[in-house]
Amino acid sequence: MSFIDSHCHINFKEFSADITGVLERMQNNDVTSALCVSVNLADFPQVLDLAIRYPNIYASVGVHPDYESVEEPTVARLIELADHPRIIAIGETGLDYYRLTGDLEWQRDRFRNHIRAAKQCGKPLIIHTRSASEDTLRIMAEEGAQDIGGVMHCFTESWEVARRALDMGFYISFSGIVTFKSAHELKEVAKSVPMDRMLIETDSPYLAPVPFRGKVNQPAFVRHVAEEIALLRGIPVDVVGEATSANFVRLFGL
Repeated sequence: MSFIDSHCHINFKEFSADITGVLERMQNNDVTSALCVSVNLADFPQVLDLAIRYPNIYASVGVHPDYESVEEPTVARLIELADHPRIIAIGETGLDYYRLTGDLEWQRDRFRNHIRAAKQCGKPLIIHTRSASEDTLRIMAEEGAQDIGGVMHCFTESWEVARRALDMGFYISFSGIVTFKSAHELKEVAKSVPMDRMLIETDSPYLAPVPFRGKVNQPAFVRHVAEEIALLRGIPVDVVGEATSANFVRLFGL
């Protein structure tokens, strides 16, 4: 039995003094690999360094939509930084209308740049969407995101949004939120997404799953996401682990 954490941020300060411990706990919980996801260009060297130092850590390059006053990623800059064998994805990118208000056209422009870069460099997208699903799906369609594919990470939307993303060839990734008692609609989505299009993640240090809710999350905890999905679908947890690991390898061309 093995699991892969398809989305974490182990370059964040919460882990800076304990990377060895993070990796040891992954091994002890049958988590074979993790994808450390970039959220801004200033910290990207740390993300890449982790992937270079540790063979079971992969990296992405991108700028999260919540980061406002930072270096803006041009298509050319993203392609340049993605030109490394340890960089397997572009993102995380997308739209987030939950925390920021006002004229967010800059978010939409940034999202378009990531999609264009992904298509040009041939690496799939990691997409974040919060309170912005219609615009997210619209821009994906307008920019031809289906031509490169990717994953809707930390999915919290409706089955209708999931279906439309699946129709564009995207994978759906579930985080610790699916273990929360209040996540009734999300649990139904987790029952419906085809097993060959599903990923699991922690989004650590955030969103620790039950029974660690409220604590600092870490890649080792991704097995609890798999256990919840197995329970919801009435299948063995090793089936979830094997399927989502195979999906990760296939999506990111490993």
